[in-house]
Order: sequence, then C-alpha cells, then structure tokens
Amino acid sequence: MTHPITISPTPCRTRAGFTLPELLVTMLIAAVMVSLAVPGVTTVIKDNRAATQVNEFITAIHLARSEAIKRGQRVTLCKSSSGTACTLSDGWEKGWIVFADADADAVFDPGEELIRVHGELSGSTTLNGSGNVADYISYVATGLSTLTSGASQSGVVVWCDDRGFGDDARAISLSPTGRARAVEASASGASGC
Repeated sequence: MTHPITISPTPCRTRAGFTLPELLVTMLIAAVMVSLAVPGVTTVIKDNRAATQVNEFITAIHLARSEAIKRGQRVTLCKSSSGTACTLSDGWEKGWIVFADADADAVFDPGEELIRVHGELSGSTTLNGSGNVADYISYVATGLSTLTSGASQSGVVVWCDDRGFGDDARAISLSPTGRARAVEASASGASGC
C-alpha cells in the first residue's frame, strides 16, 4: 500500500516591528513635540523658583517677628553673604541671617545669638530692598518693625530673575505694622529690580 505524500503548506511568517521610514517619522514628531514643550517647562521651573525664594524670604521675616515677640527683645534680619556678619554692599540674594539683636544696632555682634542662616539664592536672581528695608528688617518685642532709631520701618523688597522687572517679578511688602506679604511687583510701588 502506498501512502500518498501530502505536503502541508508552511504558515506564512508575519513580520513584527516597524519599518525605517515609520520610525523616522515617529521620531520627527516626537522631536517637534519636545521642542514645543521645553520653553513651557522652563517657564514653570522659573516660576516655581520665584515662588520658593520669595516664600523663603517671607518665612525669615516671619521668624524674626515671632522670635522678637517670644523672646521679648529685638530680633533682626540682615543681608549676609558670609552667614556670620551683616553685609551692606550685597543684595539680599547673597543670603541673610536672623539674630537676637541685644544692643538694637542691626549689627550681628559677638555674644548675640544667631537664630537662622540662609545662603545665597540659586539662579540668576536679584532680591533688592528699597529705602528702610535695603539692609535690614528689625522687630521689637511688640511685633512691630522698627529702625534702630525707633522709627517705624516699612518698604518693599523686589525679587527678579533674568526675565527682568515685569509680570514675572515678585515683591515682598513690609507694612508699617511689620506685616510682610507677597504682592505683584508692578503694584508694589517699586520701579525696577
């Protein structure tokens, strides 16, 4: 008996994957989308840096005020690039210190307690005070902000980055009663960075 030889057809191989033109078109579309998204991400990063740095400065002001009330004595916040002495030449962006100002002269002297040190701000930022808040902010035991002469202290500190003074600038307003709050730089009365 002879058996017929049957030849079964081999299944066709299906090809998985993408062709080179398909991959190139996909990569081109992805590159265009990334290039459109990057400027938006940069703006978000700069806006977050602005909010963080302004809040850090306001926190230092609030700390000085609450420590003055708690201790029943003058507490001063001053510009400091070294973290160990008050600085008159640099802007607030170089750093600041909060200290118990026992002799009420807005100068960190030997024997006075250092409460907090904040280093230099990151990025290309400026933080400049005008008038009464150019070099220091000082609180007395009642929670009022006063100059070393005893006169009421108020003013504006303006935060700017490489975008300049405009919609992206921020300001910290110190009221005559010593209250610090963030405001729009354009509405703060300041004229620039």
